[in-house]
Amino acid sequence: MWLLTILAIAAVIGIHLWWRRKFAALSGQRAAEIEASHRRQQQTNVDAKAQQQILFNSMIEGLLLLDRTQKIYLANRAFKNLFGLKIELRGKTILEALRLHELDDLVKRVQAEGQVFDYELKLPDLSERWLRVNAAVISNSAGEREGTILVFHDLTRLKQLERTREEFVANVSHELRTPLSLIKGYVETLLDGARNNPDVAERFLKIIERNTNRLDLLIQDLLTISALESGRIKLNLQPVELRQLAGKVFTDLHARAENKNVSLINELPELTASADANRLDQVFANLVDNAIKYGRASGAVKIGGKKLEDGRLEIFVRDDGPGIPPEALDRVFERFYRVDKARSRDQGGTGLGLSIVKHIVQAHGGEVRAESETGKGATFFFTLPESKMG
Repeated sequence: MWLLTILAIAAVIGIHLWWRRKFAALSGQRAAEIEASHRRQQQTNVDAKAQQQILFNSMIEGLLLLDRTQKIYLANRAFKNLFGLKIELRGKTILEALRLHELDDLVKRVQAEGQVFDYELKLPDLSERWLRVNAAVISNSAGEREGTILVFHDLTRLKQLERTREEFVANVSHELRTPLSLIKGYVETLLDGARNNPDVAERFLKIIERNTNRLDLLIQDLLTISALESGRIKLNLQPVELRQLAGKVFTDLHARAENKNVSLINELPELTASADANRLDQVFANLVDNAIKYGRASGAVKIGGKKLEDGRLEIFVRDDGPGIPPEALDRVFERFYRVDKARSRDQGGTGLGLSIVKHIVQAHGGEVRAESETGKGATFFFTLPESKMG
């Protein structure tokens, strides 16, 4: 009996030891599986975070995420570019990172209201940049606030276009108002009885005709500018002999030059451009007409040019008048910009001539610029592609 008992105890001990070894092996395997699963989960989280960062950085809008303590959790590449930031932003407050009290106030407002849309933010720098900000509080499923998201869209170009449009409308209104007021005034005077005096009536009618022509010229120039800017004008490119074209323009404007005793000098060498002859005629005519208007009496207007090393042709129109102030050189090609407003209107014109020149030259793939020294005249340069047949 005692032998059977000993055998039973041995068997139990053997089974116990076997189960312990089995359990240890199973536990080790399970632990390895758990560890592997944990590593996979960590890698998945890292991959997900990397993909999230890639996604955020691919956005053209600036994105800023704040945590529940209002510190920066994530800022994408577009946001950093908008604000010109190179530093690490994570963990910083708005004020620490940007020094923008207005944006800090906006975050506080979002906390109070839950969301703010279409907020316009002007950045305090010399370039005058505008941003539109949409912001909202982020809450979890339990309704607890987890943070704040802010999305930034660059409005600078839109603001610039809006300002340009407003200036354009104001300038057009002004340019239209002056001749219309004169026409209206003289018509009313004629109707009040001046028409019965032949000499007065004829003089008034000539003034009305002159201002009507001015209105017609303004409208034509406005239509030309609109067509050039929208790309509706298609150029008829062909070989154009520049010296010959300059001679034609001089012939057309000879009477105007003679009235001021201005000499017209054609020093253009034999150059052939690939250009639209009619549009290029407008360029020469506008530049020479301006040179006659604003050059000195009994002076000279000269056209010259050369072939540049890169193969382009450079042409210039030069006068010997009072010149252009340095601060105005970069603006003379703007629509309606006038260096001397009073003198310009006395001389006539629409204020669009140089802008038309710029757009026509750019449509040919060329560039325009002006150079001047006060008291020593002004020179206008433009480039054109050379004709391969020239």
